[in-house]
Amino acid sequence: MTTLINFKTEESVKSEAQEIASQMGLNLSDVLNIFLRKFIKDKEIHISIEEPSAFLIKEIKEAEEEIKRGDVSPAFDNADDAVKWLKNKKRKYANKV
Repeated sequence: MTTLINFKTEESVKSEAQEIASQMGLNLSDVLNIFLRKFIKDKEIHISIEEPSAFLIKEIKEAEEEIKRGDVSPAFDNADDAVKWLKNKKRKYANKV
């Protein structure tokens, strides 16, 4: 037995979703049913963002520069030591012991 679900979305969202589903050989009902079944099974919602934000890009570039300089933490055996290192204002990076 099937039932009907009605919900509102922007027309452009519906159109784009229909187009992508069609390119995959599916219709929008198929896509939504796949999503609902996975939601029921996992009891989780996974969201992936294709385009990173400007903030994330900036942070990644900054981290890459730190790595190039060798400003990386030492290795830790446990989380407590890692947190202590992070909180220590006089912490030393692995390359500057």
